[in-house]
Amino acid sequence: MLTPSSCVLRFDGQHFSRGMDAMKLAIVNSRAQVGVEAPLVRVEVHLTGGLPRMAIVGLPETAVKESKDRVRSAILTSQFKFPTQRITVNLAPADLPKDGARFDLPIAIGILAASGQVASSALDKLEFVGELALDGLIRPVVGALPAAIHCTKAGHALIAPSADASMAALANNAQVFGADCLLNVAAHLNGDCQLEQATANTVTRPATHEDLADVRGQWQARRALEIAAAGAHHLLMVGPPGTGKTMLARRLPGILPSMTEQEALDSAAVRSITVNNFDPSQWGVRPFRAPHHTASGVALVGGGSNPRPGEISLAHHGVLFLDELPEFDRRVLEVLREPLESGHIVISRAARQAQFPARFQLVAAMNPCPCGHHGDRRGQCSCTADQIHRYRSRISGPLMDRIDLCIVVPRIERAQTLEAAESSCAVQARVNTAWQAQQQRNTYANSRLSAAELRRFAPLDAKTSALFERACERLLLSERARQRVHRVARTIADLEVADQITAEHVAEALSYRTPA
Repeated sequence: MLTPSSCVLRFDGQHFSRGMDAMKLAIVNSRAQVGVEAPLVRVEVHLTGGLPRMAIVGLPETAVKESKDRVRSAILTSQFKFPTQRITVNLAPADLPKDGARFDLPIAIGILAASGQVASSALDKLEFVGELALDGLIRPVVGALPAAIHCTKAGHALIAPSADASMAALANNAQVFGADCLLNVAAHLNGDCQLEQATANTVTRPATHEDLADVRGQWQARRALEIAAAGAHHLLMVGPPGTGKTMLARRLPGILPSMTEQEALDSAAVRSITVNNFDPSQWGVRPFRAPHHTASGVALVGGGSNPRPGEISLAHHGVLFLDELPEFDRRVLEVLREPLESGHIVISRAARQAQFPARFQLVAAMNPCPCGHHGDRRGQCSCTADQIHRYRSRISGPLMDRIDLCIVVPRIERAQTLEAAESSCAVQARVNTAWQAQQQRNTYANSRLSAAELRRFAPLDAKTSALFERACERLLLSERARQRVHRVARTIADLEVADQITAEHVAEALSYRTPA
């Protein structure tokens, strides 16, 4: 079989060996960034005769095209020789758009390998990402963690900027080497000085969550919050200003079950591709996102010409809190409907498409009317029935249909604020018991049970089923709402460590459906 090094080209009776040019071809592995995916990119560098010139092909965007100047300066200031030949850099596959400065380091290594200044024997099992400064230092890049995850799946080791190495090492079984400059990478490849393998810089989960013991009174709201935490159910709280809706929402992460290793990795991977990147000290801490009601649809679900994750993806495996829900633009709220069901969002643009995970828990708060005092015992509300209707109709029926628990948070008496309340630790213990029952039964939260799984894991006896059917008909619940009530009843039974759902469990689940 012919190989590039043995192939001979015949032209006008003369033999031209391609062996010399083939010796000047180097292939370096790298990773692009498409959402939270990191597809493999083969950086092919070829040196040939002709006027000195460097060309980069393979759908490079502006930052990639500009890498030729950064790479040239970095090679020269690192005391290497920059080839005075025609240099062609191909980023394969050619139909995948390439952006960012992450290809600086692999391009530089490819040039040095093709010109024989570094050994190329180990390049097959290595991958490189990093931006080069003009003095040869390696700067951090966005998305090092997803690159390490996919690199590990391919059985390769990753050489990344030292600033990103500890974060990239969070990937399971990842072999990551941190490098400060181009000289260090070249020395590692030549066997002169080995780079040190990075270790994951994780810390024990900090006890920064606010304690539920701070919330005095509001027993129904506390109960609903516990049910929401136990089954990953979405929650809406309605009440006058100052009744503790925001306090309750901010204490939800403190009673949620601890994140699994996979959940922590998935959450960190999403946050690592943002501008602010991921702080390893937040490893294993469930995210809590609370965007302002002026947020746009793109800010909430993600987007842009080069798609970036939005708030719902940054809240992956955590809590998304929307305060003053009716004040959000209705079109912005409507974009939540699909990810609330599917657990992911697909951003499609003319040039590219990206999918981001969005398995978040929605917690929302709103006033009962524009002035906020409708139903308050103090009788301060001055809103007309028409104003109240218009205010509440800013939230569509299909969106309300996707919210499992809807409760009233009333103003409480002063005496109730003096009563002792359970701490987050005590509530979390019950939540963990219910969560473990769900994991053993169906490996995920009750909020994700399908209709078939409800029949299998949450059967109703004849008496309970009859009560459930009559209540659903009277409340005019849709099939989606019926299933959500059924899931909540299953969670209530899990909190009471009950195998069978009873009429009391169903009645309580129905009481959270339509607040007064």
